[in-house]
Parts: sequence; structure tokens; C-alpha cells
Amino acid sequence: MSLTRSEAILKMIVEYFIKTAEPVGSHTLIEEYQLPYSSATIRNEMSALEKMGYLEKPHTSAGRIPSSKGYEYYCEHLRDKDVDDQLRYSLQNVLSSKIQSIEEVIKQSCEIISHMTNLVSVVSRSDEELERLASVQLIPINENTITAIFVTDKGYVQNKTFILNENIKSDDIVKCVELLNQRLKGTPIGELVPKMELIKPILSDYVISHDAVYQALLETFVRFAGDRLSLYGREELFSHPEFKNDTEALIRVMKLLDDASLFKKVDLKAIGEKEPIVNIGDVEGNPDVALVTAKIKVGDEENTITLVGPKRMDYDKAMSALEYLSSELDKYFNDKGGNSSGE
Repeated sequence: MSLTRSEAILKMIVEYFIKTAEPVGSHTLIEEYQLPYSSATIRNEMSALEKMGYLEKPHTSAGRIPSSKGYEYYCEHLRDKDVDDQLRYSLQNVLSSKIQSIEEVIKQSCEIISHMTNLVSVVSRSDEELERLASVQLIPINENTITAIFVTDKGYVQNKTFILNENIKSDDIVKCVELLNQRLKGTPIGELVPKMELIKPILSDYVISHDAVYQALLETFVRFAGDRLSLYGREELFSHPEFKNDTEALIRVMKLLDDASLFKKVDLKAIGEKEPIVNIGDVEGNPDVALVTAKIKVGDEENTITLVGPKRMDYDKAMSALEYLSSELDKYFNDKGGNSSGE
């Protein structure tokens, strides 16, 4: 990569600040990177970068930090695009098996990426209108416990465990499951809750404890037909001083993670894009948060994975990790010999 002096200095400032969370001065750059320039030359370059909007000067420091515009330029033009060897090795271990379910492969992959990047992974699944209920199955756990498993035609699973007492009998649950399979199989996920309302009178005709069973099943469908977000690595936020030392900032980012509408907006931007997209600063009113999002193709549908962290995140590592994961999952789920059903 051939860079101008100004670009090289911007790259150094971004990467040093990502590593240390400390504003960068001219002397620091010269010592850290053994630069063959005078302090005056570096200061002039930094001043020019600040005037162009790529750097900012905190009030309490003589050094500079990257602005959102600076980070964006870095992501587009200056990052190295290197995939961490340990990340590559760990993901290949997950993907070496061809008999895992879609859910398990994505879960393990996201846990690895969260741990390696110190960021939260958010998986947003496909439009529920394109996904249908395939079956409801019962698994006895013991004499007093039974689990109902709901499976879609895309291989995703939700479950509800019932503690059997005087209000819920195992025969009642069996009858309900038979009815659900008869009436709801093939129903789009987004239509499950209203269709449950329609069959409630039928349940009351021949299930004694229909109310308790109905409410339990309805709760599961509400969750099942919800916004389809899965989060991994929330605890990684505590590794960043922006959140570790600022309780209010931590609370804001935690609330952000539960904002399904935000990730739907991000999904719309990412679908169809070949490279990860970034949202830096001022994410739904959070000035110190950034998102990196990439698509994952599973069969005919495109899902997304978003990495969430501080504005000072390691963008090169995050973007390279998502690019690699997206490419490898595409091979795993869609190439000949791959397995997208988990069977």
C-alpha cells in the first residue's frame, strides 16, 4: 500500500489511539514509529488533518484523536485487511464439521469473533415472512418436565420447557402439540401469534387446562416470532475503558443492544453489499459507539452479523474478521458438500 505522508500519519494516529485510548502527540509518533521527520513537520501534518476534519483535539490534551471522518477514511483506504491467524484457526475448527446445525455453527463462530475482537456480536436473522414453522416436537425430560421444540424450515429452533403440576398435564400438552402441527405447520413465523389466537377456542374444547398451556405456548411463539436477534459477548464491553469507567455510557450501549429496530435498519443497508459496512459515532444518540455489519448467506436468504463496540474499536480486525467469516460461512452453507440443514 503506497501512502502519502499525511495518510501514513493518520494511519499511525488511528492505530495508536485504538491500542492505547490516549491522545497522540508529535513526539509520541516519532518515538513509537521511529519517524525520520521533525516534530514541527509532524505537527504541521496533524494540524492540516485536523482542519480537514480527520482529527480532533480533546480539550484536556495537546494530542489529537481520530474523528468519525478519520475512522471512516481509515476503514476505506488505510487498513491492512489482515485476518488474525488465531481467529482463522479457531473458525476453521468450527467449520471442519459438516454435521452441525445452522444455529450451532453461527453461535460458535460469533462467540469466537466476540472473544477475539472484544466486541459484541449481534446476529439478525432472515425476514420472518420467508421462514415457516416446520414442526413442533415433544421431548420428555423427566416425570415432571417436558420440553416442546419448535423448528422452522430454515433450521432455526426455539424451545419451551414445562414444569408439570396440577395445572398442566402431559396429556394436555400432547394434545396441544398435535393441534399445533395440524393447524400451524407451514405458517410464516410472522403469522404464528395471530393464528394462535384463532385456534384458542379449539383448545378450550378438549384441553382441560387450556389457559395455562395456551399462555405458555403463546409466550414461546411471541419470542419465536420476535425480532430474531441473537447476542454474543456482552461481557466484552467491560474490556473497553469507554464503558468500564463510564456507567452511563455502558447503560446506553446495553439498551442499544436490545433495540431490534436499529439492527433492522442496519440489515437493510448491509444486504447486497459485498464488503462490511460501518456506522461510526452517533449511533441512535450514542456518540461513542460504532457498528460493523456484514451479510451471511444461508441458502437463498441473507442474514447479517453486526459487531458492536466503542468508536475506538479496532476496525481493521473487526472488518477483516467479518469478511473472512462471511466468506467461510458462505462456503460452509452453500458450496457442494456443505450442509445447511444440520441433518
